[in-house]
Amino acid sequence: MSVLAAIAVLGLLIVVHELGHFGAARLQGIRVSKFSIGFGPVLAKYDGKETEYALRAFPLGGYVGFPDDDPDSNIPLDDPNLLRNRPVFDRAIVISAGVIANLIFAYFLLVSQAVTVGVQDINYQAGVLIPDIISEVNSPAVKAGLQKGDVILAVDNQPLPAQETALETLRQTIQDSPNQVLKFTVKREDETFVLSITPELSDNGKGKIGVMLAPNGDFIKRRPHDIIEAFTVGTQQFERYTKLTIQGFGQLISNFQESAKQVAGPVAIVAVGAELAKNDLGNLFQFGALISINLAIINILPLPALDGGQLAFLMVEGIMGKPLPNKLQEGIMQTGLVLLLGLGIFLILRDTANLAFVQQFFPQ
Repeated sequence: MSVLAAIAVLGLLIVVHELGHFGAARLQGIRVSKFSIGFGPVLAKYDGKETEYALRAFPLGGYVGFPDDDPDSNIPLDDPNLLRNRPVFDRAIVISAGVIANLIFAYFLLVSQAVTVGVQDINYQAGVLIPDIISEVNSPAVKAGLQKGDVILAVDNQPLPAQETALETLRQTIQDSPNQVLKFTVKREDETFVLSITPELSDNGKGKIGVMLAPNGDFIKRRPHDIIEAFTVGTQQFERYTKLTIQGFGQLISNFQESAKQVAGPVAIVAVGAELAKNDLGNLFQFGALISINLAIINILPLPALDGGQLAFLMVEGIMGKPLPNKLQEGIMQTGLVLLLGLGIFLILRDTANLAFVQQFFPQ
C-alpha cells in the first residue's frame, strides 16, 4: 500500500504540472489538442470535443499537445487561437504555468499537512548527530575513529548548543578548515572524549570529513493553533524546502562528480516515498511537497525538452524580434528529449538494481 501511495503522489504531481499548462492555455482561449500523462503507447484515452486525453505506458512525465505541432491538423495556420500565433507573453504564461502549478500545489500540501497531521519539529538537544559515516575507507572521520550515532558536542572548544544553528555552525567550520586539525568533543552513549580530525580538501575547495550531519534531538509533531498560523507555518516550510532544493542543485553543479551519485530516478523516489508512508502516511504531504518543488525547479532549468528550454527560445525570439528556425528548434528539442529519456531509463535501471529485494537475488 505504501508503494502505491508513493506512486499515486508522483502521478498526481505530474497531473498537476500538466494541468498548469492546460489550464493556462484554455483560460486564454488557446487551442489544445492533447493532454497526456506518460509517454509511449496509449493505455487508455478519451476523445473530448477538441482535446484527446490519454494515459500512456511510460510514466516518466507527461505533455500537453497543441495543433501547431500536428501536421494532420485541419485548423488553418493563421488561426488566432493557435499557440504559435499568440504574443510571446501569452506563450510564456502557458509554458511557465506547469512550474507555477507545482509550486502552488507544494505550498498548499504543506498548509494541509499543518492543519491535518501537524508539522514535524525538533526538540533540540546539545550537539550535532552523526547519522551515518560515508563509506570511504580512508576518510578523515574513519581514520579518527568517529562512528555512526556519535554526537559532536563541540568543535575547537566551541559548544554546539541545543539550537537549529548548531548543524550549520559545525558544517561551516569543517568546510572552512581544509587541512587544519580540529578538536571534536564527541559523546558516545555515556562516554565523552576528544578526537582530532583534519578535514581534507574536496574538489570544490572546501573541507570535508566524510560524514552525514543531522540535528540532535527528538522529532515531534506540532499543530498550528488556527488557520492563520497554518498558512504561516506552510510559508516557512515552503521557503525552507525551496531554499534547500536550490542549494542542492547548486552543489550538483559546483561538485558534480560527487553529487551526481546522489541523483535519484523514479524508482528510488518511489522507494523513499514508500518508506516514509510506511512509517506515517502523514509524511506523504512532506514527500509530495519536496518532489513538487524539485519538479518545478528542474523544469525551469534552461535545458532542451524542459519548460526552461522553451522559455529560453521565447527569450531569444523576444530579443531578436523573430523565432529561431523551426528545424533548429526541433533538432535541439529532440536531442534534449532523447538525452532526457536516456537519463530516465539509466536511473530506473540503476535504482532498480540497488533495491534491497533485487540485491538478494543478484548480490554485488
